[in-house]
Order: sequence, then structure tokens, then C-alpha cells
Amino acid sequence: MIEERSDLIVNTPQKFAALTGVEVKTGKEAVALHAQDKEVLVHDLATGAQETYAYDKLVIAVGASPAVLPLEGKDLSGVFSVRTPDDAEGIHYYVDSVGAKKAVVIGAGFIGLEVAENLKSKGLNVTVVDFADQILPNILDPEMATYTKKHLLREGIRVITGASAQQILGEDKVTAVKTTAGTLPCEILIMASGIRPNTGFLADSGVEMEKGTILVDAKMQTSLADVYAAGDCVMVTNRLTGKRQWSPMGSSANMEGRTLAQILTGTDKSYTGVLGTGIVKLPGLNVGRTGLTEAQAIKEGYDVITAVAQTDDKAHYYPDAAFFVTKLVADRNTHQLLGVQVLGPGAVAKLVDLAVMGLNMGAKREDYENADFSYAPPFSTAIHPFVQAVYILLNKINGTFVSMTPAEYAAGKAKGYQVIEGTPAPSIRGAKHVLLENVNGPVPGLEKDAKLLLVCSKGKRAYLLQNRLRHYGYTNTVVLEGGLFVNDVKVESTGEEVSKEEEKRVKALGFLKDKRTPDKFNGRVITRNGKITAEEARVIAEAAKIYGSGEVTMTTHMTLEIQGVPFDNIEPLREYLMVETGLETGGTGSKVRPVVSCKGTTCQYGLIDTFALSEEIHERFYHGYNDVKLPHKFKIAVGGCPNNCVKPDLNDIGIIGQRIPQVDLEKCRGCKVCQIEKNCPIQVAKVVDGKIVIDENACNHCGRCAGQCPFKAVEDYVDGYRIYIGGRWGTKVARGR
Repeated sequence: MIEERSDLIVNTPQKFAALTGVEVKTGKEAVALHAQDKEVLVHDLATGAQETYAYDKLVIAVGASPAVLPLEGKDLSGVFSVRTPDDAEGIHYYVDSVGAKKAVVIGAGFIGLEVAENLKSKGLNVTVVDFADQILPNILDPEMATYTKKHLLREGIRVITGASAQQILGEDKVTAVKTTAGTLPCEILIMASGIRPNTGFLADSGVEMEKGTILVDAKMQTSLADVYAAGDCVMVTNRLTGKRQWSPMGSSANMEGRTLAQILTGTDKSYTGVLGTGIVKLPGLNVGRTGLTEAQAIKEGYDVITAVAQTDDKAHYYPDAAFFVTKLVADRNTHQLLGVQVLGPGAVAKLVDLAVMGLNMGAKREDYENADFSYAPPFSTAIHPFVQAVYILLNKINGTFVSMTPAEYAAGKAKGYQVIEGTPAPSIRGAKHVLLENVNGPVPGLEKDAKLLLVCSKGKRAYLLQNRLRHYGYTNTVVLEGGLFVNDVKVESTGEEVSKEEEKRVKALGFLKDKRTPDKFNGRVITRNGKITAEEARVIAEAAKIYGSGEVTMTTHMTLEIQGVPFDNIEPLREYLMVETGLETGGTGSKVRPVVSCKGTTCQYGLIDTFALSEEIHERFYHGYNDVKLPHKFKIAVGGCPNNCVKPDLNDIGIIGQRIPQVDLEKCRGCKVCQIEKNCPIQVAKVVDGKIVIDENACNHCGRCAGQCPFKAVEDYVDGYRIYIGGRWGTKVARGR
């Protein structure tokens, strides 16, 4: 999005020196600290000379560098890390120069996911791999990370967690990376597996360090007299717990530097520590957090209580209104706010920053209860989204709201509960639907002491239903926080008929109802160009065994279809395919269909690389327009020659490879048995008046005549394409070359 490299540069040595009067020396590497002599040994990178600099006060602000995994192949062309403008520019240039289509990013932290978003926006297929069992480890709690991962999968970014890289493959440039989850093809590989402080030169200096980071006190002073440190090379403290924490962020580095400057010039200041605040921009979703996660708070000994709230981010009727998913972490006894995690496509930073101020001030939940935050429909809801989350947590603490968190639901706490759906229209197959507005007494069929899990779209209607059921004597109701928006709610299958609404919804995902059954579907797997790898074939077969009947069929349009998938297995199957291979399901309904391709140049008659062309068309048409609702299905086929094996001329868009012979009449001998005439499969080539003639209007341009004449009369040819538009449903087919 930033067009000029110069726009990224905050300062240059010359500009900084002119503004501040500081003498700036670049190209000089500090190689040793001799604290007893108050000297720093420096290596001049240009001349190779050794220099010594004396100091009264020394500030170490050497930052950090990307951690490079010790993998075979890490020095291949196309392997990058990301830290400087040079890195970003190098990646940008390399992607364009090699025409990269597939990228792998190692690391699912802030940097890795930001790089994945940028590569995806440039049109690449992106796979993110992390050895942790979730994305954004130690940043988000598992249920918030799971929501984010599923969002990335929906956006077409393949995410593989719990897998580590083993080897980078390729001769002179990267072609794939071997991982514990399989070999992932790629033309560019980004290492974003963390950073390491640039403190190796301090090993023998006497500076106290921990895991490579410099330990400092509240005055930013190290264990050595008159030696201070700030920035990404420093271990500071957590503002809440008072314990040491490494938080290498550009924001805290700048504030540490400013605080240290004041201390060095005589101001009585202290650096109070970090909260680990961070935010990341993903495709269609912003993710922010501050303070302690639930797991961290429990580890610190707090009596933790949490709440997950799904709210509007502004008045619902206002254009571009969206949502927030907010998780609050607090201490049950003191009501002290401990941490916040927020997801949403809009102003996530606004909610995170409200929490930061509260954490800084030691705020309790009640301090937010009637906070007079700004309100107007374009900006917020009348009760601020953050305050709504606080209300939910307060109600939970005082017992007026009894709930189950998404994490508890995912862990199986709902076992033994009957699912009661409180949405305006039923959508959970197998759940008992109870319309809130109709509850004016005991509900027929519900025992008053039964364990009831109340579920609605977001949680609000379920809460109101809980209040009403309590009034009528129901004693064991629990609301699922975040509702269907956050949770995948399943009721154990009873084999009952799937509703027409659900049948229509999953059809758009590529699953067609098996009309012989009440609840089983056949799922179509999209293969991008009609070709699958052996590994993809293995995963499809495994998916068929795990989630379907174990059978895979071919459709007439050359699409693989997994048979007998129960309705409840549809989403797990789709996620399994995406994570394991990057394959999608789809290709049904009134939409752009996946491309059908013949074998192209792998066939003896093929004239064009149909696989490469089909994959390009797949990206531009299927991914480009798949969400567009059309009057009818829209089919595309690519054929390698005029044999028309996949019938391109009967599709909405058809492409056929062509080879137009170029006749050199001066070389034609008018042979009695003409090899061109003899080899023409449709008998269009004729010897007329002693010369070979090929009727341009009758020739199908199969190219088989090229090179057949021993005297080279038909040696040259022009390769190209014949294009058909409207072949399937057009009343008049348009043809072109």
C-alpha cells in the first residue's frame, strides 16, 4: 500500500543529526564492551580498522534480528526474513521477478501473519506453519486463536499448527519446504519464527542477561555502573505482575528510549513496564490484545473469571457496521481487570486502548460500568461495546448470568446438556427450538430441573430466555457465551432430515444432498486445474474414510466427489482438506465453476500447457468471482488441441490450443504422395496444381502437419488459442483467436 520506499524511512543519519545535534556514525559495529575502562571496541566495516570509544554514560540499544532456523537450504534464493525495508523490498521484487504463485510462511506470530496477509493481497496462495498448537501463541487464548484461524482458512490462507519445518528444498532457489505435516511446494519462503537480541558481543562484558536479553531496573540501568539499555534487546517488567518480561515492540522501544533520555538528563523518572499490548491486521479481521491471557493469569495465581461478548461495533443500521468479539479476563474476588483480547474488522485498537488505560490505573470492572464514552451511530453503540462486555462479566460475577465459555464448550463441558436454540428461526439440527416471545409459562417437553444449554446467534436472546425460564422455575440453565457467532454448536446426530435452508447453505460450499438419505451429502473437491498430487490424493482418500463413506467418485465435469458425508461432518471435512493440502470444496450452485482441463502437453496431441493456464484462470475467475451469485452455473474448460476432449466449445468460456501451419510454397515439390496431405487427420490439406493448399477456413489447426514435409514446406507454425464465449447458454457463440 505504501508506494515509495522513502515514505517508510522515519530518519536518516543526516536528518537526525541536523534535528538533534547528535553525532551519528554508521557502518561501525560494536564488538566488545570494556566496562572497567569505560570503553567500547568498534569495528569499522568500511576500512576494517579497530576503533575505541570512551564514554561517561553508555546506552545499549542494539535491537534484535530475525531468528534464522538452522535448516538445510536456508541460503537458497527465495528464502527471506522480514525486519528492514530492504527485506520488504526484496520480497516484493522477488515475487514479481519469478512470478511466484505459492508462498510458505514459517511462524504464526504478528510478523508471520502480517506477511501472509500482504502476500495474499498480491495474489499468492499462502500457507502459514507454526510449531505451536495454535496461531498467535502466548498472545491469544485458544478459543480466540481458533476463531482467528478459521477466519484465515475462510479467507483462503492455509494454516498448519503443531508442525515444524525440517528442510528447505531446491537446487539454486527454493521449490518447497519439508515439514512434519508434509512437503509444501513454494516459490518463496518467509522465515518469521521470532527474533533474537543482538547482544552476542556482550557475552564477556559482565552485563547480566537472560536468554540473550539485557536485564535492566526501573531506571533502565544494567548490572554495570553507568551502562543503560533500551529497546528490543532489553528485558523489562510486566506492569501487572512486576515479573520480568521481554516485549519487543516498536511502541515500547520508543517509550523506553524517551524515558531513559529523561533519566540521563536528570529527571526523576522510572519505566513502569509493559502490558504486552499488540495488534495485527489480517484479511478482513483485526486482532488486538493487552494484559494477561487467561492461561497467564491462572499461572500468576489470580482467581480468574472470563467473559466472551459478541457485540456490534456501531449502530447496526449504519453503513459498514460490523462486530467485535471481546474476551475479558479479570480477578473474581477483586474484580480487577487483568487482560483483554478483541477481534473484529473495524476499530479493534479503540477497545484495546480503553483496556490499556484501565490496566494502567488498576481499574475494576465497576469503573467502566457507566463510563461516558463517546457515542454517535457512525462510531459506536449507545452502550459502548466495551461496556457491554463489562456488563456481561459483572452479571456473571454476581450470578444474574450463568454461562459457559467457548473454551469450556470446546473442552466438552456441555456433555449431558440439552441444547435449546433461542434464535428467531431454527438453525441447529437436533436442537429444541424455543421462541423467546412465546415463553409465557413452562415450556412443554422441558423438565424444570433438566440441564439446558441456551444458544442463540450472539448470546443476548439466550440471556433473556434464561431470565424468563428462571422466572418459570427452571433451575439449571446455562447460556453459551458468544453464541453461534463464536462457537460451532453440534447436537449429536439423530439422523433426522436436514432443513431446506441448511441444504441450500451447504450446497454453496460444494455439498450436494444424497436424496436417498435424510442427512448425507456428497462433497466436491476443487483441484484448481484437474491435477492432484499423490499427497493430495492420499489426504482426499483419508478424508473420505474419516468423514464420509470411504468412497470417492468422479463427476462428469471431472471433479472429485467424496461420498456419504453426514451433515455434521461437512465443516470438519472442509477444514481437514484445507489444513492438510490447501484444497477447497465448492463448484456447485449458480456460480463460477472450477476449470476443467485436459492433459495439455502431456498428451501426444497437446499444444498448450493446459495445467498452467487453468490454474491462472482458476485464480482469476473461480477465486475472483466465486462469491458472485449468477443467473446460472458458469463453466470454463481448457483443451490442449482441437480434439475437444473436454468440449471447450460447449462451455461459457472455452479455450483450445491451436497450431496454425505456415506454408512455404517455394519449398513445395508437389510430390505424388504428399506427406502433408497424407497426415492431415481431417483431410483438409490438398495438393492442387502441384502445390500444397490448406484451406484456412476448414483447417482445425491441430498442428499435426507441421514438420511432416521432408522438404520443409510446412515447417513453421504459429501457436495460439481459439476462444469460445457463451457456448453453454448463449444463443450465439462468440469465437475469437
